[in-house]
Amino acid sequence: MGRAAAGVVHRLTERRETLATVESLTGGLLAATIVEIAGASVVYRGGLVVYATELKESLAGVPKHLLAERGPVDADVAAALAEGGRQRCGADWGLATTGVAGPEPQDGKPVGLVFVAVAGPDGTEVRELHLDGGRDQIRGASVTEALRLLTEHAQRSGGVTAAAGGGGRGGYAAE
Repeated sequence: MGRAAAGVVHRLTERRETLATVESLTGGLLAATIVEIAGASVVYRGGLVVYATELKESLAGVPKHLLAERGPVDADVAAALAEGGRQRCGADWGLATTGVAGPEPQDGKPVGLVFVAVAGPDGTEVRELHLDGGRDQIRGASVTEALRLLTEHAQRSGGVTAAAGGGGRGGYAAE
């Protein structure tokens, strides 16, 4: 996890872009992994831990009807979490996790079903994961995969300006 986080912090620092996180099943592990990296304060704006379903709506802005129709473990919910975090924290990038870490299935969704999402200036991407292992392994793999998704998405994306990126820290322009 640390290597993936270091890569994200380094890349976003070079690009002068910022990041926010919204976490459900990882319960703050994604944020903690990012802030373990020296220099993270340059890029990391903050985040939300929305473990309870109703907080996904009230804090992260996930539409109530979406949660009612599909439940919290869903690709569109993950996308809404990422975009909500990006907007609420004024960051260039939003990164989100939602899923079932176990030990039991949740609302008919199997243990190990995870959605990670990234929202950026050029759109949102969601990745569905089917992970094995216990709670710790699923949560750790979710963090790593979320960071990988952000890295891949940022590599395909050009630099952003403050206006396009939601007013990221300091109003940096792309280099």
